[in-house]
Amino acid sequence: MDAVDLTTWLAVAVFVAVYVLIATEWVHRVAAALGGAVVMLLIGATDPEHAFFSEHAGIDWNVLFLLLGMMLIVAVLQRTGIFEFIAVWAARRARGRPYRLMVLLTVATGFLSAWLDNVTTVLLIAPVTVLVCRRLGLPVVPYLIAEVMACNIGGAATLIGDPPNIMIGSRANLSFNDFLVHMTPVVVVLMIVFVLMSRVMFRKAFRHDPERAASIMEMNPRDQIRDGRLLLVSGVVITAVMVCFVLHTWLHLEPSVVAISGGLLLLAVSRLRPQDVAKDVEWETLAFFAGLFVMVGALVQTGVIGRLGEAAAEATSGNLPATTMALVFGSVVPSAVIDNIPFVASVNPIVAEIVEASGGAGEAGVLWWAFALGADLAGNATIIASSANVVVIGIAEREGHHISFWQFSRYGLIVTAVTVSVAALYLWLRYFALA
Repeated sequence: MDAVDLTTWLAVAVFVAVYVLIATEWVHRVAAALGGAVVMLLIGATDPEHAFFSEHAGIDWNVLFLLLGMMLIVAVLQRTGIFEFIAVWAARRARGRPYRLMVLLTVATGFLSAWLDNVTTVLLIAPVTVLVCRRLGLPVVPYLIAEVMACNIGGAATLIGDPPNIMIGSRANLSFNDFLVHMTPVVVVLMIVFVLMSRVMFRKAFRHDPERAASIMEMNPRDQIRDGRLLLVSGVVITAVMVCFVLHTWLHLEPSVVAISGGLLLLAVSRLRPQDVAKDVEWETLAFFAGLFVMVGALVQTGVIGRLGEAAAEATSGNLPATTMALVFGSVVPSAVIDNIPFVASVNPIVAEIVEASGGAGEAGVLWWAFALGADLAGNATIIASSANVVVIGIAEREGHHISFWQFSRYGLIVTAVTVSVAALYLWLRYFALA
């Protein structure tokens, strides 16, 4: 066995070991991820140049600064009382009914995530969820899990809804309208399926308390606003940030630049002490992402991820329907084990070759939609499969609500299996059976 093969096998062993530590919670997930990153550097699976400066095989600074910028915005925004306002409003609209409240929050989350990125959506919605659940005496964890899953589903609908979609759109030269036509219809179907599944999966969380519900109905949402001036300033900055997100391709500005600029600008004009705001930033989440990126980058650098993609391509070469099903289902396992962002970045070129070999972007364009759906929907499988999942886990932990790896996966694996199967059936009917 030569040195290259040995390093590759060691990299896989380190990743599996870290994954086991995260899943079993024998070691805190941040310590496990950072420790794994250090070991990857020590064994030569990656090097500082790739780990810290490579776009596809190291820390994705765009993601980290996007997260940091939005965390700063949320940290300032929560001091205005707007989250309490929305919590009371949502509880009143649901009339205190637990399932009705979950439907309202998940549908709103799914809709927002189609137009904002997933991480921004959960950063805005999760604090509201914690507050409204406390007001109604409901368990917080099931609602947070349901929301982040709706976020991952809804984000698949548009080009800008999920980072993997942006990467796929760029590689395949797909427009915003292309995603609307091909992805939005199936996402609407999947959201309906998920809302119905939630009624069964989270039924133990639907404990109606008539007294709390009555008390919430007597509250005036406007009374929750604590700082009108700061709310107005925050609204202007957030609106500008969202407009820039939508127009970032025309403005030639990365979403990370938009987010960090907005966060620092809002911090500057808020008149708040920076050290107080910094305390509310999820630094542990950012550190976890950094470690995870280095580990996954090592797998990219050693060729592990690329070989998996090539093997899947060879198994179904020449058969477009079979290749489509292989992509939608085959993208699930690796996207569930590693974050779907580095997975898509690594396999994107392979899919491009498959599409070209299958006849180009015309008839074979369905392969891109299969790839996007598999990668996006697999984000619900485990806590580390999607950036939004990691952020929600961090927010829950900060609020005193621990969500374990298996607690999340117990629901996530079921949701992923059902939604991916429905998506595969949709693709088969639309592009082959009824074409």
